[in-house]
This record gives sequence, C-alpha cells and structure tokens, in this order.
Amino acid sequence: MDALRYTLVTDGTSDRVLQPVIDWVLARAECVSFRGQWANPRIFSDPNTNLAVRLRQVAELYPCDLLFVHRDAEKAPRERRVKEIEAALRQVTASPPAICLVPVRMAEAWLLFSVDALRTAAGNPNGTVAISLPRLERLEGHHDPKALLFSLLLEASELTGRRRRRLQRDLTGLRLRLAELLSDYSPLRKLVAFAAFEADVVAVLQARGWARP
Repeated sequence: MDALRYTLVTDGTSDRVLQPVIDWVLARAECVSFRGQWANPRIFSDPNTNLAVRLRQVAELYPCDLLFVHRDAEKAPRERRVKEIEAALRQVTASPPAICLVPVRMAEAWLLFSVDALRTAAGNPNGTVAISLPRLERLEGHHDPKALLFSLLLEASELTGRRRRRLQRDLTGLRLRLAELLSDYSPLRKLVAFAAFEADVVAVLQARGWARP
C-alpha cells in the first residue's frame, strides 16, 4: 500500500471540519502515509438522508481503504449513534473497514479549546478582548456548541458595524479555517467521545497493519 486512502462521510457539508481532526489522529497513531477525501453530500445522485443509502453511494463514488462515518450525538447518547452507524454499515456489501466519528453534542464542540486559534481564524490574531471558553470537561454538556463557536468568532474579531455583518456571513468558512489552524488536538483527550474515537483509530490501524512498526 502506497498510502492509506480514507473517506469521511458526514451528516452535512459543515461537518467537513472533522477532516483535520482525523488527519491529526492518524498522524499521532503512527499511520502509514495517508490521504483523505470528504464525501460531499451535495453531489450524491440520490440525496436520500438514510445513512445506509448514503453509504452505498459513497462506496461507488469514493472508493477507499477506510471509512470514517460521522454522526453528531446531539441529544442522544453517543452509544446510540454508534449503533445506528453500525446498523447502516451492515446493510452495505463490500464496505471497507469503518470507524464511527460521533462528537458530543456536535462537531463544533471539538473546536472550542484555543483562544489563539479563534483570534487568528477571525482575522484578529493580536486581539485583546477577553475570550472565555468553556472548560474542556464541560464541552460535551454544552447545549449548542455551534452557536457558541459563531458567537466567539465574532467576539474575537472585535469588528463592528458593516464589517462585523460581513464576517457573520462568512462564519461557515471560518469554522473550517479554525479546524485547519488547530495544530494540536491533544487537549480533547479529556473528552469521552474524542478519547473513544482515537482508541478506535489506533485499534483499526494496528489490526490492519497500517501503523508504522
């Protein structure tokens, strides 16, 4: 194998922010060289939201060695989402190995741990306004991490008036920018969902011989 090919399957387009997280975890797990691709749900011929249907389309359009299948836990326990993913995978023949990627409550919770990265993503790396992030151990209990992230990006920008409104229209892109700026996701190891995801990655890489000796 020249390089491990993986595909990230997400609930929606904004969840592409999880790809830098995957890359970081694979690198820390001593994965052989790898390259990733994101299965953009907008290009599916059948936009059916049923996960099994989507996974069958992914198998045709995004061939790979390893799947990362994302669902946000939202208000459900992580374990329920994992079971839903596993049930969908069982309906797909010839599916590659798959790893469940289930942030609690949603993907944005995994981006809320670096004030410096927030300021830079907001275009104001030398900002001075106080930014208050939730304590890491409480991130999984926050009721709306997406709204909090967007609010903090606006706050970190220190913009007002028209420029603030213009930035507000770009928040979705800033979210991906933030994910790419975060060079060390190790603080998230305090979160149960992230620790479980990282352990699953290590187990699959070792079982398949995809980790460097």
